[in-house]
Amino acid sequence: TLSPGTWNRAFNEHGQLRLDNVLNRIRRGGVDPSIRAEVWEFLLGCFGPSSTTQQRDSLRASRREQYAKLKSECQLMDNLIGSGQIATSPRINADGSLAEECNGGEISGGNEISHHQNGHMNGAYQQTSIAPYEKQCKKTIQWRLNLHQIGLDVVRTDRMLQFYASQEHMSKLWDILAVYCWLDPAIGYCQGMSDFCSPLALMFQDEADAFWCFERIMSRLRDNFSCTDKEVGVEKQLAVLATLLKVLDPKLHEHIDSIKGGDYIFAFRMIMVLFRREFSFMVWALVYAPSSIHEKSITRSWSFRRKYKGRGKYEAQNEKYGAATMPGGNGPISLFCAIAIFEMQRNRLLN
Repeated sequence: TLSPGTWNRAFNEHGQLRLDNVLNRIRRGGVDPSIRAEVWEFLLGCFGPSSTTQQRDSLRASRREQYAKLKSECQLMDNLIGSGQIATSPRINADGSLAEECNGGEISGGNEISHHQNGHMNGAYQQTSIAPYEKQCKKTIQWRLNLHQIGLDVVRTDRMLQFYASQEHMSKLWDILAVYCWLDPAIGYCQGMSDFCSPLALMFQDEADAFWCFERIMSRLRDNFSCTDKEVGVEKQLAVLATLLKVLDPKLHEHIDSIKGGDYIFAFRMIMVLFRREFSFMVWALVYAPSSIHEKSITRSWSFRRKYKGRGKYEAQNEKYGAATMPGGNGPISLFCAIAIFEMQRNRLLN
């Protein structure tokens, strides 16, 4: 496990991080909880390894100010934002008018958590100040239509954690997701986003820092959540997953196809939320993607095959023919993780 001492020694006198010194350790053993938030900011791309301490402090202050501005915009449209409460039933109708059944929106308060856990929605009611619905723009209406769906997912997310026994913490998660929904209307909110956001809300004391880490995650994975009349974004990856398994284990793929599992929908959740519900840890280190040319040159020293002589059949083919010509050669590592899980359970799947 990466210890605080080893992590601190990876910085030079200017506060620049020699990430190649610690990345393999993170990958193999994880991160000590006391430094996890700081490490995640680098792994998720909030800060570049070459940034100095002064640059990071300035950028953090700027981002916090930007988040406060975004949250203020949301508060003007719905005063539940930042109130310490969350919406769990529709706030408005599709035309922008106030939802009749809750006259201001059903909300979850501190005394209501146990009711949610038992499946009952006995919400308290309060008036809310919003602009007349005829004056609301399409973006505002769509955003407010999403609020209660965010709330329904929030009260179901990581309920086994003591952290979310607190209404304040549930509200923090709801606020972050609601603000992101406003920031990125093309994606809005989709089920599964709360799984990514939850550990960040838990780990970061400052809500703005958690938000920008979540924004970095979504910048990588937003295609997973895109939805059109023709397809859901993650279905593209499922098609690549099928192709990869057909190459690596034709017999297992043939069996899955014979029982009408060839569309690989059973792996939908795995790929959609990067094994967030299967594993007890996050896989940020495995998907670290340097953003600058200089950082890309450093990544050559991170390759596992320089340390380990052994390599798999697929990697050998990849090197021989090139990733671009291999089926799924440019696929994300999450697809290979899924295949590894299938291989571990191969005998059970075939029997």
